[in-house]
Amino acid sequence: MSAQSKQQSRVIDLRQLYGDTAKLVLLPDYLEKALLLAGTGEEVVLTGAGPVWLYLKIAHALHGRARRLVYDSPVTGPLVIFDHDPF
Repeated sequence: MSAQSKQQSRVIDLRQLYGDTAKLVLLPDYLEKALLLAGTGEEVVLTGAGPVWLYLKIAHALHGRARRLVYDSPVTGPLVIFDHDPF
């Protein structure tokens, strides 16, 4: 990631969306929170502990809304999921 990209990134820590235990019945609430945090046309970084289903649903919801989506964990480091930045 370039220095400019990092400055414009919006970081979403999934653990902060759901607290102690993610519940599938609350998925619409998690998606709404994530979309508000992501904004429109921004680079978004997803991080934090969370179930795979939650990461997948949020990534799907952000496609077409985020300019670039990055997954970041202590194990993998930054991993680009999609990049629609024309530059």
